This record gives sequence, C-alpha cells and structure tokens, in this order.
Amino acid sequence: MAAVYTTLVRWLGGRRGHIRMGNGPELDFTAPPDAHGEEGTLTPEDAFVAAVNTCVHMMFIWSCERLKVNLVSYECEAFGYKRVFLDQTEEFERVVLRPRIVVRGTPEARVRRALESARKYSLVAASVRCPVEIEPEITALEE
Repeated sequence: MAAVYTTLVRWLGGRRGHIRMGNGPELDFTAPPDAHGEEGTLTPEDAFVAAVNTCVHMMFIWSCERLKVNLVSYECEAFGYKRVFLDQTEEFERVVLRPRIVVRGTPEARVRRALESARKYSLVAASVRCPVEIEPEITALEE
C-alpha cells in the first residue's frame, strides 16, 4: 500500500496562512517578500527547497548506514534558482545542494556513491520537475 502524506492549510488573512502537517508540526507561512509577503516567515519556495534538501539528507544518512560510511558531520546549504517567463509565470529551473561532509576512515569514492544513492532514492528529489544538482565538499579524516 502506498503511503499518503497530508497537510491542512488555513488562510489567516492577507497573504498569510497556517499549515498543519500530517506528522504533527504546525507553522505560519506567507508569500515571499518580493511577492508582498513578510520577512522571517516560511514561504512555499523555502519549503520546496527545504523538502529537497531534507529528503536527500535523510537518504544520505540511510546510504551511509548501508555502505558503512563513518560519518562525522553533515551540513548542506541548498539553493533554489527560479526563472520568470514572459507571461510572468515562474518555475524552479534547478536546485543545487552543497553538502559539507566529514567522514573518518572512509574512501571518498564510497561517500560519492552514498550521495548518488541518496539522490536516486530521494522521493522528493525524484518527484520534482527541475534538475537537482549535488556539489559536495568532502573531508576524509584518518582512522
């Protein structure tokens, strides 16, 4: 049976809303500041980039466990690049993930294999229309 993920969105007035996720978290969101939204509040665009970043992250952890990568630390900045068309419609043209990975006693090739696996098995990254690029910085410490 396929999993089903749910959210409930409620309008709060103006360009603000509130979302309750099926897994429990709740938070307010708004349009981006350049679309008359508010600073300091989650936007759908932030959530999109975060969904790609967090899903690849979780699959990387899974891949590290399977491939016996001795992970010391992982931190990843993500960038979502959008384009605007002549008719003012918009889309993300690509998402770039820049993970900084530190491993101990693990060959870099195995870490790269774990990243490839994470990209392949990430439900979110596999479901988006735009390319997802991974540009890692890998530091391998001695055993």
